[in-house]
Amino acid sequence: MTDNERQDEFRPDIPSPARVYNYILGGKDHYPADRVVAENTMAALPSARAAALENRGFLRRAARHLAAEAGVRQFLDIGTGLPSYGQVHEVVKEIAPEARIVYVDNDPVVLAHGRDMLHGIDGTAIVRHDLREPEGILADPALRRLLDFDRPVAVMLVAVLHFISDAEDPYDLVRRLMKPLPAGSHLVISHATDDGDDGVETAIKDNYKTSSTAHIRTRAEVEAFFADLELIEPGVVWTPLWRPDEASSPLRDTPARSVCWAGVARKH
Repeated sequence: MTDNERQDEFRPDIPSPARVYNYILGGKDHYPADRVVAENTMAALPSARAAALENRGFLRRAARHLAAEAGVRQFLDIGTGLPSYGQVHEVVKEIAPEARIVYVDNDPVVLAHGRDMLHGIDGTAIVRHDLREPEGILADPALRRLLDFDRPVAVMLVAVLHFISDAEDPYDLVRRLMKPLPAGSHLVISHATDDGDDGVETAIKDNYKTSSTAHIRTRAEVEAFFADLELIEPGVVWTPLWRPDEASSPLRDTPARSVCWAGVARKH
């Protein structure tokens, strides 16, 4: 069964990356199969929960920067996962109420919760697509009603590209997503790595067996996603080190334990 086929129906017996992540973050939207994977992963990688929190912190800071400092008013969050505190629309609409946000996911549980979360919130939508089909995402009628491709769009790929294998050419997928977008658009990425912790690969290979297999990549490989784009300061860094704010950061002093590289780049 392929990853896409696994997502065509609700299967609580097959662990879902979104539900596993939700459990690790301390959420409530998960099932026994998800909890087994999450507990095994946290046992093999003790920093897993703190790393997940750091990843969410990066997403919020990146969204805030793009709305407040870069003036971006359109956001495309792909692989959004289950709702948690500080979703993109919550962050950017505090700064720019007119901002428009489209979420994309292929997990039926995520879609159900997302539609409930967004009910009655102007300028938002959630659509069902897979990152492996970028043209389908960009052509979605609900997305096109909200996002104007003549104006900059921020594409958020936070903790999702490591579910795309090398054979599926994630670099080409990113290029195809960014190609039709105008200058001033931005690309936001965080990605799992074992550059700072040898236990990450073991934790993923031995324990993180879900409907989508994870693939770790090095810092150089993550930087390659931003080819032909202008990386903004501080470049590709550990998630706690990307423009940290005064909010609590569990791994500020040991950033490599966040096991994720992160960066934001601008299209010329």
